[in-house]
Amino acid sequence: KQSGALKRKLQSPHGNPPVKRKRKLSINTFRKGATEADRREEGSSSQKIVPKKQLTDKQNESQKNKPFIKTSSLFKNNPDIPEIHRKEVQQVQENVFTTDSFSQLDLHPHLISTINTVLNICSMTSVQKETIPVLLQGRDALVRSQTGSGKTLAYGIPLVQSLQGMESKIQRSDGPYALVLVPTRELALQSFDTIQKLLKPFTWIVPGVLMGGEKRKSEKARLRKGINILISTPGRLVDHIRSTQCIHFHRTQWLIIDEADRILDLGFEKDVAVILNALNAERETRQNVLLSATLTEGVTRLADISLNDPVSISIADEIQNVPKPASQTDRKASSSSNCMDQENFAVPETLQQYVMMVPSKLRLVTLAAFILQKCKFEKRHKMIIFFSSCEQVEFYHELLAKVLSGGPESEQPGRSPLSSVSLHFLRLHGDMEQEERTEVFQEFLKSKTGILLCTDVAARGLDLPQVTWIVQYNAPASPAEYIHRIGRTARIGCRGSSLLVLAPSEAEYVSLLASHKINVSELKMEKVLATLMKDDRFKVHRPGNKKSCGKNPQEVRERATVLQTKFENLVHSSEGTVQWAKKALQSFLCAYTTYPKDLKHIFHIKSLHLGHVAKSFGLRDAPQNLTALPTAGSKRKTKPKPKR
Repeated sequence: KQSGALKRKLQSPHGNPPVKRKRKLSINTFRKGATEADRREEGSSSQKIVPKKQLTDKQNESQKNKPFIKTSSLFKNNPDIPEIHRKEVQQVQENVFTTDSFSQLDLHPHLISTINTVLNICSMTSVQKETIPVLLQGRDALVRSQTGSGKTLAYGIPLVQSLQGMESKIQRSDGPYALVLVPTRELALQSFDTIQKLLKPFTWIVPGVLMGGEKRKSEKARLRKGINILISTPGRLVDHIRSTQCIHFHRTQWLIIDEADRILDLGFEKDVAVILNALNAERETRQNVLLSATLTEGVTRLADISLNDPVSISIADEIQNVPKPASQTDRKASSSSNCMDQENFAVPETLQQYVMMVPSKLRLVTLAAFILQKCKFEKRHKMIIFFSSCEQVEFYHELLAKVLSGGPESEQPGRSPLSSVSLHFLRLHGDMEQEERTEVFQEFLKSKTGILLCTDVAARGLDLPQVTWIVQYNAPASPAEYIHRIGRTARIGCRGSSLLVLAPSEAEYVSLLASHKINVSELKMEKVLATLMKDDRFKVHRPGNKKSCGKNPQEVRERATVLQTKFENLVHSSEGTVQWAKKALQSFLCAYTTYPKDLKHIFHIKSLHLGHVAKSFGLRDAPQNLTALPTAGSKRKTKPKPKR
């Protein structure tokens, strides 16, 4: 009897074979977003089985009402955020403006009028006051000054003054009288625009620009007609030197190398050597100017081969009352030794610098919360976010735009206009077609608000008005690069702020910055995440319509988890987007391995938790076989490259 009863009990009502009873596990065991590390650590708690009889009907009901979140716990198993211990350092600062006006200089009245009315500038900056008289005397110069201090006009004004005053009037067909080398296409366009404005009264002098991405045929046609002030990127100019017969330099009287350190950083040293040889072959005497925000060993080497008895102009040194070397030999010696020592960088007085420690798992939601805080709920900001690779820019541009822009709550009646502000995302990187790069650059230039995601393409020399926040989502490879990135804000006396996002394992980078006299204040991640309490799109719907309790830390965490889920749902909506996320993650890891040797103790690939880093790309698990990933899933038209 007992055996028959047991047999009947195990059989299903439909007479099917008996099914083995499955062990009931907690929801954490099956949670799709859990990384392997999370599962192992939570395994002990998941072994406990709660019998059904112990749950009352009321408990069952509350279980049903709880939102199911397909994500691992963002706030478990994270590394501790270390305390930042650093000495308060006296930051090197430059006085950007002086009280001196351009009318005090020996300039053409029409040029002074153009500066005052077209450019709307009345007084000189410190670097202009020091540099313009030296260049008007015909001397070579090595100019070092902080970004956003007006270096383009510092060489542009004496250049135009010199060319318009020539005894035999310049003809377009004469060809280049001045050559201006710049590192990037965007800076070439910007410098061309400034020179064009200065030349408004002097229509017989023709400026022109050569840069990669443009049609060579149309550039050759412009060279045949004649360009008197030629602004170019080094690579494109070398291309024309080798293939365009009509290009010549026998009347070239000026060579200006702007952002000299960046030109060398980008690997243009050989191209610059080719250009110098081409210039020297046709005309030996000319006036040479090197300008940069940082003085590297490479810049000193370039100065030695291109400058003739130069005047060394360093605004930061003057502010600190550093005595100038008397002779040229002393100057060169001091420049060389300065490069080898810890270089102190000047930053604008109006720039506030922050650092935020964020565990890898929380990077994406914290960045999203920061964007919402600054560009939606505070006064409208204009923001630039720096990434270490083109793939990341493309991926995060799509992800952030889709999840953060607009939303159902913006259509609800009674919402304040502030909360329904739509966010405008743009992207800029080296893999984009030139036409699109120019279009994006011009759009961001003219807009009053917006968020530009970019690589270091935009880190040098670009004057982007009204940029109020610089976010460095991936840390730069050197303090010099840090200075150039933050130099996109607080330009020409305006106010601005910068934020550097670091993982807990990268905390020592703050001490490195301090050793170069760069002060950063800490911004707490929790304060940024609390912004999510203002956005009802991330509200957790509770049973019985319970109201939220202000800035309850638990509810902030819940909302952050809802936001992370939205990112993950979008990434996992198709196999193509999953592959795209993996490709972006791979590019991040590739870039992470390229930090210089002296920073490897701070940025080492082995210090990263792959599963946690994957969460910041909206992936639910650490991907396998990253190097073998196909490129077919990528939404980009251009070929993916581990390029910045």
